[in-house]
Amino acid sequence: MLRETIAAFLFIKGFSIRLRIGRHLNEKGDFMMNTKKENHERFFRNQFSEITPEIQKLTSLCYKHSAIDPELYKQYQVNRGLRDLNGNGVLTGLTEISEIQAFDIVDGTKIPCEGKLFYRGYNVERLVEGFTSDNRFGFEEITYLLIFGKLPNREELAEFTEILAGYRTLPANFARDIIMKAPSLDMMNTLARSVLTLHAYDPKANDTSIPNVLRQCLQLIAVFPLFSIYGYHTYRHYFDGQSLVIHTPKPELSTAENILHMLRPDSKYTELEAKILDLALVLHAEHGGGNNSTFTTRVVSSSGTDTYSAVAAALGSLKGPKHGGANIKVVQMFEDLKSSVSDWENEQQVAGYLKNVLYKNAFDREGLIYGMGHAVYSLSDPRADIFRRYVEALSKEKGRTDEFKLYALVEKLAKEIIESERKIYKGVSANIDFYSGFVYSMLDLPLELYTPIFAIARISGWSAHRIEELINASKIIRPAYKSVSERKEYVNLEYR
Repeated sequence: MLRETIAAFLFIKGFSIRLRIGRHLNEKGDFMMNTKKENHERFFRNQFSEITPEIQKLTSLCYKHSAIDPELYKQYQVNRGLRDLNGNGVLTGLTEISEIQAFDIVDGTKIPCEGKLFYRGYNVERLVEGFTSDNRFGFEEITYLLIFGKLPNREELAEFTEILAGYRTLPANFARDIIMKAPSLDMMNTLARSVLTLHAYDPKANDTSIPNVLRQCLQLIAVFPLFSIYGYHTYRHYFDGQSLVIHTPKPELSTAENILHMLRPDSKYTELEAKILDLALVLHAEHGGGNNSTFTTRVVSSSGTDTYSAVAAALGSLKGPKHGGANIKVVQMFEDLKSSVSDWENEQQVAGYLKNVLYKNAFDREGLIYGMGHAVYSLSDPRADIFRRYVEALSKEKGRTDEFKLYALVEKLAKEIIESERKIYKGVSANIDFYSGFVYSMLDLPLELYTPIFAIARISGWSAHRIEELINASKIIRPAYKSVSERKEYVNLEYR
């Protein structure tokens, strides 16, 4: 097989990136291309990420000396995951930022109710009705509410939007030297690295006074879309050979509009697309304070560290598939379902597939129908209920009503199947991840940006919680762990 290697240097505004391209002929004589992505993965697979026999041997020691008998958690009344046996969260703090309601208290008894979510005491459903009925974008208004605790009037909202627009820019050469110089296969890694690197550009990076922290938070809220979109375009250019298109954000556009403007090469989008993306940002902006990434923000903030470190830690939490990556699993599950079921309207076929998923015989064999059920909500997730009303309209605009009907059918059948096949302590309903992945796919958002879009929204909630933690807390958050290890006598090296 003939092989030819071409070494090329790309010069972008004063710095060079070496792009090594391998070309060879296949058996038919056609040219085949080894992309840099393949070379990158091959290098790390062969030179860096190999699991050697030595590592396997040491791993066995980890299992042998780190596995704890599950019965000990019950014996010492340890609430694993900070949740009791009934699924209730362990109280670890107080907040005025948001609240989740999944039960009513009637005569001292908890009765499951339709889920409600409150931002600063306001029902989210009413907030959404407010800005949508006025045909306005809502994310900036909701960000103001979460951080400052009040709904802005027209002048305050205009001033705040102008502040965010002014911060929606990167330091000189940051995109070139930081984002483009070391492209990553993982956009959340790009986002976290950009946040940490911004520390070096801030002369007051370690100042934890509230005015300075507020300034840093507003700047991060403004630039998160740039970090994410520019990182994605860089990834597509250097790993997939696509044209590198970098659009400068426009000050007159909302956050949602700027995301679509910067993401799409032609910068075109419909009003409905922008409004639904804006709604997604609003519904993901905050969630009760007890979610993993927000708790991470508060734990790290309580140590007195800087804003960039706290936000990077939250990003690391959100990146996990049990938290921010759930909607990706929903989309992948539906793709598998669509290829496995011949008739999308046949309830028996769809139900059969869902039962196979539940019993680990289909999809990823994890036994989970993704997008169904929630750690807190019982009868319904209000965010999913709100989203559902707009998803159908977008599916009509995109010519994907058949898929919407399939989602609706799965939502109906999955609830029935889980309740009949599994012992559960509360109701089962679709959560926001069930529909958000479908929405993102209709907006032509790439899978690589699903979790960063979540982060672009949730940075508003993280900022509010960081500021609240710094204003009210004087102690570092330090939970207790009980040791269940036996005491041992030291043995000299020659006798071990």
